[in-house]
Amino acid sequence: MSAVVQLRTSTQVRGDRAPAPDLIDLARSKTPDDRQRLLMGVIALCEAAPPATALAPALSEIFLTLAAQAEREIRQQLSERLAGVDWAPPALINMLALDEIEIAAPVIAASPLLQDAALLRVLVETTLEHQIAVARRPHLSGGVVDAILDRAEPIAMTALASNRTADISETAMNRLVEHSRRIAGLRAPLTRHPRLSETLAQELYQWVGQALRQSIGERFRIDDRLLNAAVQDAAASASRNAAWRSLPITGRKTEDRERQEMERRLVDKLQSAGQLRPGILIRALREQRLGLFEQALGQLGGFTPAQVRAAIHAPTAEPLYLACTAVGVDKAVFPSLLVELRKLTTGLPADGGWTATPMNSSSAARAFRQMMEKPATV
Repeated sequence: MSAVVQLRTSTQVRGDRAPAPDLIDLARSKTPDDRQRLLMGVIALCEAAPPATALAPALSEIFLTLAAQAEREIRQQLSERLAGVDWAPPALINMLALDEIEIAAPVIAASPLLQDAALLRVLVETTLEHQIAVARRPHLSGGVVDAILDRAEPIAMTALASNRTADISETAMNRLVEHSRRIAGLRAPLTRHPRLSETLAQELYQWVGQALRQSIGERFRIDDRLLNAAVQDAAASASRNAAWRSLPITGRKTEDRERQEMERRLVDKLQSAGQLRPGILIRALREQRLGLFEQALGQLGGFTPAQVRAAIHAPTAEPLYLACTAVGVDKAVFPSLLVELRKLTTGLPADGGWTATPMNSSSAARAFRQMMEKPATV
């Protein structure tokens, strides 16, 4: 009865045009339909004249009691209508945030009454979909950010990396960049994140694909040599785990200066006649003329012999892929070219793969030179 009295007083004091007598009659009824009608009527009443302060305890009790008994569809409507208000009972908002994700999502995304303690409870007690919703919440606090990183759910961290308004500290950004080493989905949103520093960008540069490397370079305008240092560090780490192998003698003798000179003259002649084309690379390999392949690739791309040999010695085929893309080798042809090359070099480049990122020849040439500015000595 006290709740009914509070409801009557509330409506009379505010002069609300809602049918207060009807609501009071509904409050006396115990049927599910009437209780749901009462719930929606009270919401409409508050929306018409929002309380200046938090709802009185009796009215809050009405909300909580009715919401707990409401059908799923009613709870979903309740969540949607209360998501943006500041007068709803916090206990009700917290209850809705723990409900099914379709019901919880609106209040998790927008309710100003959902505090950090409630968000941390959502992270611990609910589903992965709830965690993702929390990670996307605007203006997420640093404490909740750290809790998401502690749980280390890849999809939730990816959602967090896409949240531009979250309070992500430098330490948290460092943790995200480190996670991106194994979680590819983090890399693109981190590349675009406003809190990515130049130092972290250089670290991220080591394991993103070529398109993202180009994006990092364009965003920070970092000197190529600084970006190359990151690549060289990664290459040095790879070489410690799987030592770079020297080219075998088969197919090429370093002391055969005359043969090298002959191949150089042939490439120069083809270049002068306008006949030096990417097709000569496959032809040279099929004829087991590794020196001709190196000379032609260098001439076509304007690469130094050291850069070409470093690409062949690399622990991954990515530098060679970039060099070939730069000179016009189609990405569909590259796998065949690589097979022929490895026949002559007992498996070089090593087993690491490459990222077949679509790019034009100039972008590929720039990326290749960034990698090979300090080629390994052979």
